[in-house]
Amino acid sequence: MEWLESLGLAGLFLGTFLAATIFPFSSDALYLAVLAATADPVGCLIAGTLGNWLGSVLTYFIGRAGKWEWIEKWFKVKPETLQKQKSKIDRYGVWLALICWVPVVGDVIAIALGFYKVRPGWTIMLMLVGKFARFLVWNLIYGLF
Repeated sequence: MEWLESLGLAGLFLGTFLAATIFPFSSDALYLAVLAATADPVGCLIAGTLGNWLGSVLTYFIGRAGKWEWIEKWFKVKPETLQKQKSKIDRYGVWLALICWVPVVGDVIAIALGFYKVRPGWTIMLMLVGKFARFLVWNLIYGLF
């Protein structure tokens, strides 16, 4: 992660992008480190938000490419389990995209929204809102806004 920090805003963009996909590390820690190093709250807000958002969009479309048969075959998940999860996704729908920023479960939510074919336009827009709000809160906590 130090390597990403040394790249400044470009490293922040890349790191937050990767953290929203399959790489398990904290985009929050990277965000705060780059924010402290650069003292550029607007640049960090833009780079962090866009990187993390685009990573979630990629994760959403990876989920969208998935097929029930694959999950059943390769991960040994029963059709009943998939249907039960689908009912939960259907209950909250696109609004779940607002919490795709939550560490660990956010990536699972993004992939599930794609897998269960939740409307892409609204899902992607609400992901952006959630990611922006998350990093804006960090700026406020850090005292730079």
